[in-house]
Amino acid sequence: MSIFQRIATIFGAKANKALDKAENPNETLDYSYQKQLELLQKVRRGVADVATSRKRLELQINQLEQQQNKLSGQAEKAMQIGREDLAREALTRKSGLTQQITDLQTQHEGLQGEEQKLTLASQRLQAKVDAFRTKKETLKATYNAADAQTKIGEAFSGISEELGDVGLAVQRAEDKTASLQARAGAVDELLASGALDDVTGTQKDDITAQLDSLSSENDVEMELQRMRDSLPAGSEKQDQKSLEAEDQQ
Repeated sequence: MSIFQRIATIFGAKANKALDKAENPNETLDYSYQKQLELLQKVRRGVADVATSRKRLELQINQLEQQQNKLSGQAEKAMQIGREDLAREALTRKSGLTQQITDLQTQHEGLQGEEQKLTLASQRLQAKVDAFRTKKETLKATYNAADAQTKIGEAFSGISEELGDVGLAVQRAEDKTASLQARAGAVDELLASGALDDVTGTQKDDITAQLDSLSSENDVEMELQRMRDSLPAGSEKQDQKSLEAEDQQ
């Protein structure tokens, strides 16, 4: 295969795919129905034209027949007054009209046959158009129902183009939330175990809190003992009595 044939094949395949994607059965059916209506209109117009031509021939034939009758009367009158020459002239003209009438009648019969054929074709085409219209509406309803059912199925399954991005966004949000929750739980465990220092000083584990409490109590006892040791013995007793008296009061 040459390079040009390959290029033609590629473009043909892409064009066919694009056309298949762009084609809408509803629009195609409506377009086909519109074309059939246009064809039916042309056939009806043809029938009307043939009927008009036939009617014109009938009028011409009637006019010629009237002229024939007039010439026959003139020939009789001419014979009555002894003008045989005039009678012969009138009959000669009548004979010429007879040939014209015969030709027009032949054309008239041909037009009648053509009109009958077109009328029959119009009736058959009308029946086909009516049948196609019924089938078109049925196909459109079936296609629309199938399309809606497909979209509903894709929406439930999450594979539709419209809801695909939404599903991915929800999945990403769930994954990110789960990741943050796991991270928060891990940090809390590390803080509770002492593996991480709480820079805010607002969170301590139980052991650390107990040790801090014991250390604070020891500091208080040591400070009191130091103050006791710094006081004289008598003064200590006197202060103790004063404190007892105050307590009694």
